Amino acid sequence: MKYQRLPFEEYFINTSEDYTHTGRVTYPVKYTAVKYNTTILGKLLGIAHEVNYEIHYEPERDVIQIHFQCTHDKTDWIANIFESSSRYYDAIDFEGKRLQIRVHHGWGNMYLAVKRLIREKWEELHEAHPDAYTEIIGWSLGSAVACLCCQDLNYNFGVKPYLYTFGSVRPFRSTPLNRKRMRRYFETLYTDCANFADVNDLISYLPPFSGFTMIKRVNIGTNLKRSFFRLIDPLRYHTHYDQPELYRKYAGNDTEGPDNKPQAV
Repeated sequence: MKYQRLPFEEYFINTSEDYTHTGRVTYPVKYTAVKYNTTILGKLLGIAHEVNYEIHYEPERDVIQIHFQCTHDKTDWIANIFESSSRYYDAIDFEGKRLQIRVHHGWGNMYLAVKRLIREKWEELHEAHPDAYTEIIGWSLGSAVACLCCQDLNYNFGVKPYLYTFGSVRPFRSTPLNRKRMRRYFETLYTDCANFADVNDLISYLPPFSGFTMIKRVNIGTNLKRSFFRLIDPLRYHTHYDQPELYRKYAGNDTEGPDNKPQAV
């Protein structure tokens, strides 16, 4: 079966309101919650982080789809803000040399907490449906974990997922010495990718520190001119990714992939 991509807006899932405003997701998105802790103090105080994911198989499109939930509670904000230093994540062979990957500390810990479970469930579905495509989706915090999942599945299983995220944050950190190699490496991870970020979505510029980056940021917006007053209105510009007009220039043939593929910036 040829890959059939949905219209981009139908991948945006805001569980705080409806599953989507488009009506595409008619079944409840029941996330699996995994609690974890990375500090001795947190264990002593009984404060645990939580990461939420959902993975299923769609027979009508022959797709294994993985979702990661957005910021869900106060412990997620701790991970977002107070654990924003970079941490060593992995070292891989790329272009004949070692490439050391560093990631945002909080989001890296989140994916490490569910990595084994994601791998096991993906392998189970892949064995049952060996020709199925893999889609990975996330919004906000979920976009960071989705990007790490894409890198993991590609590196360990050789799969090239379709990665679509919204309000995308910047989970990876490069240095001046490896920045260009990191970008080239990112391009090898996926079949198609668009980490959609409204130019006036303040969240999509986090963390605001030098070196943090994402896989293929695609700038969108009903107004492509940045404005201070729009940037301080995240309730609007971080939650409107279900609007079809944001993706009109990339629409192409939504049943067989876009004619005009989103370009990274």
